[in-house]
Amino acid sequence: EKRGETLWLQAAARRMSYDRAITVFSPDGKLFQIDYAFEAVKLGSAVVAVRGADCVVIGVERKSIAKLQDPRTIRKIVKLDATTTLAFAGLTADARVLIEKIRIECQSYRLTCEDAPSLEYIARFIAGTQQRYTQRGGVRPFGVSSILAGFGKDGKPQIFQIDPSGTYFSWKANAIGGKNAKGMREFLEKEWTEGLDEQAALKLTTKSLLEVVDSGSKNMELVVVRQGTPMEPLGEVELEALTAQILAEAEAEKTAGAEEMKD
Repeated sequence: EKRGETLWLQAAARRMSYDRAITVFSPDGKLFQIDYAFEAVKLGSAVVAVRGADCVVIGVERKSIAKLQDPRTIRKIVKLDATTTLAFAGLTADARVLIEKIRIECQSYRLTCEDAPSLEYIARFIAGTQQRYTQRGGVRPFGVSSILAGFGKDGKPQIFQIDPSGTYFSWKANAIGGKNAKGMREFLEKEWTEGLDEQAALKLTTKSLLEVVDSGSKNMELVVVRQGTPMEPLGEVELEALTAQILAEAEAEKTAGAEEMKD
C-alpha cells in the first residue's frame, strides 16, 4: 500500500513539473496547460450550431444570474463583422480579449482589401492567434472554444469550430462547452440531415439544448444567421412556443410508445 502511494506521489510530482511551463512537453507528448484550457471550456455554457440549407442556427445555454443583474450585459453570441457571427464557450474575459483582436483584424482586412474577409480567413486568424499562445513562455492558452457562423463565397452557409490548441475544423452541426457536449454531438449526428429548412434547424438546435437545459426556454438563447442580413435573435415568445411544441411532441411519442408496449 505504501509503495502504491509512493508511486502515485512520484507520478503527481512529475506531472506538476510539466505543468509549470506551457512550452515543455510531458514524456507522453502532452502540453498540460492546453488540456486544462479544454477543461475550462467544459465549465462554460453549452453552444450548439446547426447548418441549414440557407441559414445557420446558433443556440447557447444561459446560466442563471443574480436577481439584480442585467441579462443584457451577458452575451455569448456576438457579431464580429457585418457577415460573421461568433458564439463561444469558456472564460468570458478571455473571449472578450480574443473577440476584440478578431474585430480589429476584420476591419484591417476591409481597409486593406476593400472587401469582407471570408469565414475561413477569420477562422484561420483565430486559430493562429490561439496557437501562438501555446508556444511562448510567459503566456497561457485562451480558455475558449468558438463557433463561427456565416456564408462562403459560393453563398452556402458554413460553420467553423476553433479550439484552445489553435486547431479549426468545418462542421455541418456541432456542440461545444458544458459537461455534456459529447452527448449533444452524438444527438446531432443521429438527427442532422442535409438541406434542413430554417424551422427544422431551429427545432434541432432547441432539442439539442434541451438535453442540458433544465428550465426550458428561460435558460437558452437562439439566433438565426441568414445571408446578407445581420443575425436575428429569436424572440422569447417564439422560443417559448417552439420549446412547448417540442416538449409536447416528445410527450406524445412517449405516450404512444407506452400504449404500443401495452398492446
